[in-house]
Amino acid sequence: MKLKVWSIVLVLIMVASMLAACGATEAPAPTEPPAAAATEAPAAEQPTEPPAAEEPAAGKAQVSLWSHSAGNPDEIAVVEQMIEDFNAQSDMYEVVLEAFPQASYNDSVAAASVAGSLPCIVDLDGPTVPNFAWSGYVQPLPITEAELDEMGILPNDMGRYKDGVYSLGQFDVALLVYARKSILAKYNIRIPTMDEPWTKDEFDAALDSFMDSGEFEYAIDVNSGWEGEWWPYGYSPLLQSFGGDLIDRDTMLTAEGVLNGPEAVAFGEWFGNLFTGGYAPPVPADDQGFISGRIALWYTGSWSAAAVDEAWGDDALYLPPPDFGHGPKIGAASWQFGISASCEEPEGAYEFIKFQMEPEYVTLMADTSSLVPTTAEGAAMSQDYKEGGKFRVFYDIAEAFAVIRPPTPGYLIISSEFEQAMLKIRDGSNVQDALDDAVDAIDRDIEDHDGYGFSD
Repeated sequence: MKLKVWSIVLVLIMVASMLAACGATEAPAPTEPPAAAATEAPAAEQPTEPPAAEEPAAGKAQVSLWSHSAGNPDEIAVVEQMIEDFNAQSDMYEVVLEAFPQASYNDSVAAASVAGSLPCIVDLDGPTVPNFAWSGYVQPLPITEAELDEMGILPNDMGRYKDGVYSLGQFDVALLVYARKSILAKYNIRIPTMDEPWTKDEFDAALDSFMDSGEFEYAIDVNSGWEGEWWPYGYSPLLQSFGGDLIDRDTMLTAEGVLNGPEAVAFGEWFGNLFTGGYAPPVPADDQGFISGRIALWYTGSWSAAAVDEAWGDDALYLPPPDFGHGPKIGAASWQFGISASCEEPEGAYEFIKFQMEPEYVTLMADTSSLVPTTAEGAAMSQDYKEGGKFRVFYDIAEAFAVIRPPTPGYLIISSEFEQAMLKIRDGSNVQDALDDAVDAIDRDIEDHDGYGFSD
């Protein structure tokens, strides 16, 4: 049990660093990189006190809900509206909100997990859900595959562990390449489409054209000065497009051959050359390079669309990532609601989770926060994400190309080791050696935890 306790405490440290990179609600503004992961585990015996919860209405069973969104006025307003509407129509249950500032949410959930005092409904970042499930802190949702199909939720926006579904999410973000029509036309570069994305050769040729022109300081900004979860969220999809991966998804028991095989090495060499070849700044001075016109392309998330639109207007292009041989890929999964194992009113908790997935509330969240809706009906009702809407391409990219980060309780180590390997590669280390070291650490962790339930 000690291993599980420390595993869940440590995995919660990741949540802050995942916020932007996982499609977080507090997505980074153009001048703010994703927060770095904490360096020490929170003290489980000293939970951060949440704001006082409201009292439930008389005669109704209380269903407590924790949210990380107290510091995000747009998102918390939607959460409050959903709770108000649910409580008004339910004769049996009253959802009671306790909203935490983002900075204190992780410590509070970590402490409550270990102490067995989680709320009924807990706000979880998608990649952490398998660890909560494996540790026994959340319970599977009583939902069938047919009900999921009827709901129309994108398959990558639900928290799965093995055969169970443990959480559902209303929103996500999308990775893409920002460009400008005038610049591509000037250098006779084809505008890629969803059906015909840039090939590796086309993309490399475009980077060469931009650098040879002398017009730009760099050909592309890939946010390589950011830390933490951005590295696996942002760059493992490129690895997957080359044909590698973070772990063998058939077994979830080893990274050997997929994170250090020939395809992964080819990716690593290409990635390292972005920096040694001068195409991308290893540590950008700021993230205004594309906005200011100093850098030709920008590989980042849909969270920067408003800033790009303001800077370049109709000249802005929102492009799918290149196809490096195995199709374009992007990361997936953001904040989702699950039910704690200690919840005394799981039926009421589940009713609310289903309620917040109704199309009108998925749409409300999308239109209020600009986050990508996770259901087709929710997108169709949204002003920005409906067919022809200015951000519809983000939903289309997410639907077509999203790949969830490995749904294993061991993702914490996978994330950390991949980041360390890629930092070494960025800074000029031997690719094979860096990837081999990551594989050794990941496989050792899996063995130490008896396969995280996948060897049963």
